[in-house]
Amino acid sequence: MKTINKLLLSVAVAGICGTAVAKPVESDNEAWKAKFPNQYNSWATTAETGEVVDLLADDPNLVVLWAGYGFSKDYNRARGHYYAVTDVIQTLRTGGPMGDTDGPMPAACWSCKSPDVARMYEEVGEGAFNDKKFGAWGHEMGNAIGCADCHETGTPKLTLSRPYAERALEKVDMPFAEQSRSMKAAQTCAQCHVEYYFDKTDHNNVRFPWENGFTAEGAEQYFDSIGFADWTHKISKAPMLKAQHPEFETWATSVHAEMDVTCIDCHMPKVTNDQGRKFSQHNVGNVMRDNYEAVCASCHGDDKAEMEALIKSNKEAVNTEKLKAEEIIVRAHFEAGAAWDAGANEEEMKQALTHIRHAQWRWDFAIASHGVHVHNPSEALRLLASAQELGLKAQAELKKVLDKYGVAQPVAIPNIATKEAAQQVVGWDKAKLDAEKAEFIEERVKKEWKTDLR
Repeated sequence: MKTINKLLLSVAVAGICGTAVAKPVESDNEAWKAKFPNQYNSWATTAETGEVVDLLADDPNLVVLWAGYGFSKDYNRARGHYYAVTDVIQTLRTGGPMGDTDGPMPAACWSCKSPDVARMYEEVGEGAFNDKKFGAWGHEMGNAIGCADCHETGTPKLTLSRPYAERALEKVDMPFAEQSRSMKAAQTCAQCHVEYYFDKTDHNNVRFPWENGFTAEGAEQYFDSIGFADWTHKISKAPMLKAQHPEFETWATSVHAEMDVTCIDCHMPKVTNDQGRKFSQHNVGNVMRDNYEAVCASCHGDDKAEMEALIKSNKEAVNTEKLKAEEIIVRAHFEAGAAWDAGANEEEMKQALTHIRHAQWRWDFAIASHGVHVHNPSEALRLLASAQELGLKAQAELKKVLDKYGVAQPVAIPNIATKEAAQQVVGWDKAKLDAEKAEFIEERVKKEWKTDLR
């Protein structure tokens, strides 16, 4: 409330002086409810998508692939928007920062989780916000992904509340102001449903690697050109890249994009309320389950069962190729570790590590995109085939090094059959991590921030 009052005062003063200013960001989702009850109530149903699914337990290969990086500590399937603040606080990836300057993550980790980020950008500036650590702003983050993330305060007018998204869209000649309403709506989704990284040369501000377009190879070329790595792999010592959730990118190269069908058309369709008024659903729903006849049938026909069978087949195909790629890349990481242990030098390892980096990037870009088996299965399969090819090239290079140093082959793979076993192999003390997180939540989140975890 203090922050809003300050912003309202600044608007009033500017108005007296005759200066045009933007409306202050009303980040409290509840404040929108009276004016937009249908949209608010449908948004509130995202609370129904609350199941926690541990993806590391489902696929322990992930622990090894991300060894040394936060995702191998903890990685769950995305839940509904309603849980965004809770989930980023509770994940082991953000640690247990008991002070404002404690690690491990920067404040930019809040960027996609709350409309309070847009409010704080208005108050303190984008760079000043991101210069701090994750724990410094927790007391300000009271609202999960909601109204002000996509709309101008108090209006249905679409807006990009994150300046980094506007900068990125200008790079690809898609400035927000020049788009159709449907594309503007899709671009508001693209503020979060994209690949990004934190630019350490610019206040840890969020940046989308779109200098070469939307493809995985284009982003890879950009990252290689600036020598960027998200982390150094614990086992192979390869300089690694972590894909986030590039839905906008994988959609942009799809048949849906060619036909101008956007994420909004499918996941937030227009529906009619009991009074006969149309509004956009804000539950970001499962189209096949909730809206097939209204959304899909006009293009895909009335046979919903046939489409469900096709999607199931695509999902199985993507998962099969995903697991093949994982097996190859996991082995390459352990083979690289064995080569280092045998005395290999950086020059001998350079080519193999580059292949590992590129193979895992393409695998990750494919599987980190939520719903890619629906949105663009052919692109996922293409990337997974490329990942397998590059992984095998890495193994071929490593065989030369292993042969040189007389290492017996095949290199033994330790027990990574379960999440717990794999986390021991890569060196995580899970009990310690859990204890640190528990203390952080009890002593800081609940008592100091007074955050309502859901």
